Amino acid sequence: MQDEKNRISRREVIWGTGAIAITSLIAPTTAMEAATTPSEDTAASGDGAPLGQRIRGFQHFGMTVQDMDRAFEFYTEILGGSEIMRDGDFHGEKIHNTLMLNDEIEAFEQKIDPVTIGVPDLRGGQQRLDVRFIQFDNMVLELLHYREHSQPSGSGAAWAPAHDHRSPAYPRSLHLCFYLRDDIDFNKFVHDLEAEAMRRGMTNVRCNRIVAVTTEEGRKSAPLETMSNKITQGRSNGWALIYARGPEGEALEFVQALGPVKQVFDGALAKRQAEVKS
Repeated sequence: MQDEKNRISRREVIWGTGAIAITSLIAPTTAMEAATTPSEDTAASGDGAPLGQRIRGFQHFGMTVQDMDRAFEFYTEILGGSEIMRDGDFHGEKIHNTLMLNDEIEAFEQKIDPVTIGVPDLRGGQQRLDVRFIQFDNMVLELLHYREHSQPSGSGAAWAPAHDHRSPAYPRSLHLCFYLRDDIDFNKFVHDLEAEAMRRGMTNVRCNRIVAVTTEEGRKSAPLETMSNKITQGRSNGWALIYARGPEGEALEFVQALGPVKQVFDGALAKRQAEVKS
């Protein structure tokens, strides 16, 4: 019971609004139109509705990792997510084509070996894919691990090295953003996150600072108040943020929305909900 309370307490650090279901349908204006032109009805709702009305929003964010067990520990035991399910040993023709076909075609067109641009051999089973899904209050994170078939699931080595270029300024770079509760001290959260990661041996979990330092020692010794960027003017007044690196080298962002900017986001959410219900 105490472990369950601790798990819930960790989860409560991450806060956010729930996902919005897109349920708006457009009905025919008269019964006669419905009876005589069913194709128009179909075109206005269901499979014929605008694309934006056919989705329910994000289902999950996916991230390929080098060490599945380490990443899973970070996102569940440190950031407080809850495991939904895990599956794995995916391989074969269908899954290979589902995930890799476009990249494989691109390699063939360039007359290069697909493996050189990161295409594993799921088709022949030389490599396998394992996945784990983690639930947060308003987000699902999927961890993906591609491994050699001879490697054990979870703790086995990845089939390929990670990319060296990790700057968020590169086009196509992605990041995971976590929303802190209103009553959380942002700077203390960053301090405690790094301390807990360090305690677990995750020395590569590092958060930026808002002051210019040129060494890792300088980053570590920066004052507590430099651990988050709190914006106090303009359209983003009340927004606080910091960028970080997770245990896999992945780009993370932690944010807090208070004051005027909170009203902006809350208002946008309310407007969106009203529009999809109309």
